[in-house]
Amino acid sequence: MSLRALSIHGHFYQPPREDPISGAIPAEHGAAPYRNWNERIHAECYLPNAQLGNFEKISFNIGPTLFSWMKTFDPSASRLIVAQDMANIHQHGVGNAIAQAYHHTILPLASREDKVTQVEWGIADFEHQFGHKPMGMWLPETAVDMETLNVLAEHGIEFTILAPWQAECDRLDVTEPYRVALTAGKSITVFFYHQGLSTGVSFNPHLTVNADEFVRNMVIPMYLAEKEQRGEPQLLMIASDGELYGHHQRFRDRFLAHLVNGASSTVGLEKTYPALWLKKYPVQKWVSIREGTSWSCHHGVERWRGECGCTPGDGRWKGYLRQAYNRLAYHLDKVFTDTLVEQKIDPWGLRNSYIHAILGQLTVEELINHSAGHKVDQDSLKRIHLLLEAQRERQRIFTSCGWYFDDFSRIEPRNSVAYAAQAIYLTYRATGVDLGHQCMADLHYVVSHKNGIRGDAILRNFLRKAHLYEKQD
Repeated sequence: MSLRALSIHGHFYQPPREDPISGAIPAEHGAAPYRNWNERIHAECYLPNAQLGNFEKISFNIGPTLFSWMKTFDPSASRLIVAQDMANIHQHGVGNAIAQAYHHTILPLASREDKVTQVEWGIADFEHQFGHKPMGMWLPETAVDMETLNVLAEHGIEFTILAPWQAECDRLDVTEPYRVALTAGKSITVFFYHQGLSTGVSFNPHLTVNADEFVRNMVIPMYLAEKEQRGEPQLLMIASDGELYGHHQRFRDRFLAHLVNGASSTVGLEKTYPALWLKKYPVQKWVSIREGTSWSCHHGVERWRGECGCTPGDGRWKGYLRQAYNRLAYHLDKVFTDTLVEQKIDPWGLRNSYIHAILGQLTVEELINHSAGHKVDQDSLKRIHLLLEAQRERQRIFTSCGWYFDDFSRIEPRNSVAYAAQAIYLTYRATGVDLGHQCMADLHYVVSHKNGIRGDAILRNFLRKAHLYEKQD
């Protein structure tokens, strides 16, 4: 009998919910009896999975902003998760945790500079939290293009995970990974998850009631008989949002525990994860990817820049929101780069390195002085620090959740407007340049089709709030 292996990947992520001024998550009444959704999902999913030891037995990524929150809210839980990754390093030489692009940005819609920032911040955060370099990186919504894959490879990332329809291949074999050829002779490995199993786990609760039946009736039949006869190893990957296991579906943390601890081994399946698989089995096949595709939009990446059938109702607001943020980003970048060039500092290099100050690995003054190659005066330090914080907010406005759902009235797009307001305000404090009027004009066309609320009104309210907080400082 050939080797049959199973890998479960959990993508654990929540959008940033913090107020950009106070840094605190406001009370979210829908999350009752908990104060906010992070706390509720933590109680229902992250904590029980950590206590059950599930993180040691699966492949997983945790969004950097979510893990930062968890370390403060429940440091014992975050330590449990890190320890479970480290247990695999001690046993197998490679960990099962992988990194994630920092702000869950749809990378094919981002500039190359933003791709690099998101990847470098994601890697730096992973190394800070888990204590070792990541071999793999989760792409937000698995959205991919060749430039993104090249950026990953340039930064030492060896593999990522995609949906099978993202391969440019008529007869894709999802029981093994593929290599994708990149520029400059580089390549990257892609693991394609099994569509039927992953969709079933995610959207059919009846399939995940009994782990033994799931393995016997759903998983085993998916291995290829011809490869079995040839004695070739096969890997099936099931990928889903990690919150499925306990939050989206109750008790599925226990289903997962039995799946990886008993049900799979009973029928002779080996538990594995991508880094361990690559250590044992060299990749044999090559494939091209379909650029501008994702796992959660049937129209490529249109869900995050315009109208498509993935969300009901009038989706024109998404295109207007994307245009408004792209224009704001352009002007924020111009102010930022002009200021840094005057100081003879590489703006993108400094922005990419700013994650080390965010993580508390060095002070902002140390970072700026090192980048400048000399001691920068205090006024310039303050101005550059404000602009770096503006760039941090500017990265945050492109979090994918702002476009994912059907209407602008939801909290996710409104939060992104709050981050835009903060970026505008910080830039004004640093330089006196007011980008608010242009952004309000652009956001005028962003309208909820449910309650008629407009983007410019929300931006104006947040800008007023920023000024109010400033007066209280």
